[in-house]
Amino acid sequence: MSYWESIKSSNDAEDFKSYLQRYPQGQFAVLAQNHIRRLEIANTSSSTNNSNAVAPETLNIPPTNCNNKNKGAWYGTFYKNYKGNPAAQKVAYDAAKKYLGACPDDPYDRQAAFMKKFVDLMDVSLGKANSGKAFQDAVAARNYDDEIKYGNEILAIDPENVDVLSIMGVAGLAQGSLLNESAADAEKAIQLIESGKPLRAYAHDQALAYLNWTIGKSKLAGAPAAIPYFLKSAKLESEVKKNPQLYLDLSAAYETGPRAKLSKDYKDSLKPDQTESDQSKVILENLYRVIDNQIDVMARAAALAPADAKKTIVGDLSALYKSRNKNATDANVTELIANILSKPIPSPPQ
Repeated sequence: MSYWESIKSSNDAEDFKSYLQRYPQGQFAVLAQNHIRRLEIANTSSSTNNSNAVAPETLNIPPTNCNNKNKGAWYGTFYKNYKGNPAAQKVAYDAAKKYLGACPDDPYDRQAAFMKKFVDLMDVSLGKANSGKAFQDAVAARNYDDEIKYGNEILAIDPENVDVLSIMGVAGLAQGSLLNESAADAEKAIQLIESGKPLRAYAHDQALAYLNWTIGKSKLAGAPAAIPYFLKSAKLESEVKKNPQLYLDLSAAYETGPRAKLSKDYKDSLKPDQTESDQSKVILENLYRVIDNQIDVMARAAALAPADAKKTIVGDLSALYKSRNKNATDANVTELIANILSKPIPSPPQ
C-alpha cells in the first residue's frame, strides 16, 4: 500500500509499470494498467519532439473551411500519424476531428468513413482511460459512491471487466446504501471468475469470499436465502473467514430465518393442551439443529472478535448456549470458544 501511495499521483507511466512488475496481482493492478493507458494516450507533451508525430500547420486551418485542399491536408496529417505512437495518434485524432467537423456527411467519402472509425476507437480509449483514472482515485480515497459511478462508466465500454466488477461488488459491504447494486455486480463478477476470467484486483478465493458475503448480506431480509452465501464465504481460504462480522451476519440469518420459522411451527404443532405431538417432536429436533448451528457461528465470532466487541458477543452466546444445554456453565462456554476454530463449520440442517 505504501508504494502505491507514493506513485498514485504520478504522471509517469513508468512508475505504474514498475508497480505491475513488483505486484502483478496487487490490489491496484487494474488501476495501474488504466493509468498507463491514460498517460500513454493523453500525454501529448512530447509530440513536437517525437519524430513519429507529424503536426504541421494543417491543424491550424479553421474548421469551417471544407475544400479539397484542406481536406487533403487534414487527411494527409491523419494518414502520416494514425499508425504511430500515442502522441502521433493524438495528432491523427485532432486532424480527423477537424476534417469530420468541417465537412458535411457524405456517404461516398471513404476518407471520412475511415477517419470516423479511428476517431470512434480513440474516443472509447480516451473515455476508458479517463474513467479509469477517476475510478482509481475513488478506490484510493475509499469513495464508494464514486467507485460505483465511474465503475459503471468503465463497464459501459468493457462490460466483462472482472476487476472493476469485483471492486464494485465489494463496495456494498462498506456502504450499506450501495448494497443492492453492489450485490448485482458481485453476481456478475462471480460468474466471470468461475468461468475462468483472469482476476488481478484480488486473489481468487478472496474475491469469491467477499463477493458471496455481499450477496448474502443483500439477502438478509429473506434470511434463509442468505445462509448459503455466508457459508461459502466462511469455507473459502481467505481473510474473510477471520472476520467476526461474517459470523454475526450468519447468526442473524439463522435467527430470523429457519429458527424463527421452526419456533412458530413448533408452537402451532402442539396439542391443544400444549403437550407434545409427534409432529412437534420432529420440528423440535430440527429447531435444535438450527440453534446448534447458530451457537457454532456465534462462538466463531467471539473467538475472532477484538476485546472491545467480544464481551457483548460472549454474553449473547452464553445465554443461547445455556438455554440449549441446561446444565452448562461459563467454563463450558469458554471452552467452546477456545476450540471452535479448529472444527469445520457445519452445513445448515436440511
